[in-house]
Amino acid sequence: MTKITAALVKELREKTGGGMMDCKLALNECGGDIESATDWLRSKGLAAAQKKSSRIAAEGLIGVHISDSHGTLIEINSETDFVARNAEFQKFVRETVQLATDQNCDFNSLKSTTFSAGGKTVNEHLTDLISKIGENLSIRRVASLSIKKGVLASYVHNSVADNLGKIGVLVGLESDIDEKKLATLGKQLAMHIAASRPKSVSREKIKQSDLDRERAILMEQAQESGKPDSIVEKMVEGRMNKFFEDVCLLEQTFIIDGESKISEVISALEKQEGDTINIAGFEAFVLGEGIKKKEEDFAAEVSAVAEK
Repeated sequence: MTKITAALVKELREKTGGGMMDCKLALNECGGDIESATDWLRSKGLAAAQKKSSRIAAEGLIGVHISDSHGTLIEINSETDFVARNAEFQKFVRETVQLATDQNCDFNSLKSTTFSAGGKTVNEHLTDLISKIGENLSIRRVASLSIKKGVLASYVHNSVADNLGKIGVLVGLESDIDEKKLATLGKQLAMHIAASRPKSVSREKIKQSDLDRERAILMEQAQESGKPDSIVEKMVEGRMNKFFEDVCLLEQTFIIDGESKISEVISALEKQEGDTINIAGFEAFVLGEGIKKKEEDFAAEVSAVAEK
């Protein structure tokens, strides 16, 4: 049996990030074999990860990566904001969104995709990181955007590192206009999307079922006024136009100047450059959006402990 030396424990700690006593125990259990001890720690880490998976993970980071005409957004959650400042977590988010871009992965295929360095899958890396950091971590969603020509632009808000932050946006502009001018507009539009949160590029791209539902709600509200049908119809049309201004990118007021409609900003550049600009689409993630966070009642917790 190999003697368990301090150097051997140190080597295993550096390789796995495990605690000193855990590494020593693993080496004792595996007869001093580093590879077997690594697998032993991973198996224990997996058990720990399964226990942590029930805990709410609503913090973390949004990652953005663009490669030529293809870009990806990813949201990877942690339990605490502290982890977002962890260098290894940031590295994992950055490498995972890059892998998703390079391999054109969707959410379902990403976890089983293998990193070229090390030969591990994304899910295996995630499990290792859960064991190392000690928090529940989860890949929540992935979105991608491609263009045929032109510029893909991005914006990250509340950035903690390059292309990592709390809000991430991708927007695609298809045009033959000078790329620098197109990139400037794209960056401004991405910032606008982060702030104004449109749901669609234009009213034509909103699902008919969503339009029908909104109109039905507005119609019911207007009819409660007791006014004639002709007036009710005009009320509904006015409110539908307000709805479009709220949810359609092209109809929103540009946050950069606070006056122009987005459609007017695009038209002005088209006229100036003598070519058309097509917004191919956009994707936007806000960290933790829609996740119900656990509300801590510390007073109740203290009382419960005191009563024991």
